[in-house]
Amino acid sequence: MRLLSKHTMECPIKFAYLIVGFLKHLTRIFHYYILRYMKTTYRMSIPYTTLNNGVEMPLLGLGVYAPKQNDEVQSAIECALEVGCRLIDTAAAYGNEREVADAIRSSGIPRSDIFITTKVWNEDQGYNRTLRAFNRSLDRLGIDVVDLYLIHWPVKEHRHETWRALEKIYSEGRARAIGVSNHYPNHIDELLTQAHITPAINQMEFSPYCYLPEVIDYCRQKTIQPEGYAPLVRGQKADDPKLVTLAEKYGKSTYQLLIRWSLQHGVVTIPKSVKRERIQENFNVLDFAISDEDMALMDTFYDNTRIADDPRDML
Repeated sequence: MRLLSKHTMECPIKFAYLIVGFLKHLTRIFHYYILRYMKTTYRMSIPYTTLNNGVEMPLLGLGVYAPKQNDEVQSAIECALEVGCRLIDTAAAYGNEREVADAIRSSGIPRSDIFITTKVWNEDQGYNRTLRAFNRSLDRLGIDVVDLYLIHWPVKEHRHETWRALEKIYSEGRARAIGVSNHYPNHIDELLTQAHITPAINQMEFSPYCYLPEVIDYCRQKTIQPEGYAPLVRGQKADDPKLVTLAEKYGKSTYQLLIRWSLQHGVVTIPKSVKRERIQENFNVLDFAISDEDMALMDTFYDNTRIADDPRDML
């Protein structure tokens, strides 16, 4: 029996390697175009709202509140950007502004396409301290201008001076918009007695379980756009029978229903997650609508379940 030469045996092996390499190349091309299609589709679908100063802001984004490890922040943002997210909400207190910068930089998406929010923490409030804190945030984010800068909580002793610092930042063009977080009507009324600029945003905890329509109505009367964090109540209500029944009706998860409810109230919504599957699910909420009847039903779920402190306790 004639033995195959070494050269004869090597040919099929080399050919097999060529085939494998070619298939890997095709796979990379396929993934590239699928990703481009997904980005375009989601980017076209996510609605925007126009703030009271004319700045446009996405209605759906990603919150990056204090994950256990900062490397989770970068992977979460990268995933969110892949599915078309263009709003990232961070804060000095979260300790992850650098990771936000790294994720945005590595994405290759132009900075001008991404809306970045950050906030001044309570201990940094006051006129000069706020200005210094803002500069530190810009340094960590690696940017010259932030899209939205917020007062994180209404610290009584420093409310007017902190807002005066934000007005200076805005007048210098270093923030495209300024606003507040966790402020109730009494806090904003007090602020407006000396303010020259009305806040563009009031970010607050927002879900059917802590829904206060009078606060939303107040914001709209003052031309302040409401923004809601913790719409998923950190999973505490995922098994609520009332919510489960409605989710089954729409063929969606309870989390998707909560996000959609918030969006249909016209509230900028920033669910937080570090899990790829959950992030993808959270942004897949634009292909259905909750009926008026079911929206009204969900409005009645209020039981004052909160993740954060109640701002009403801050006089």
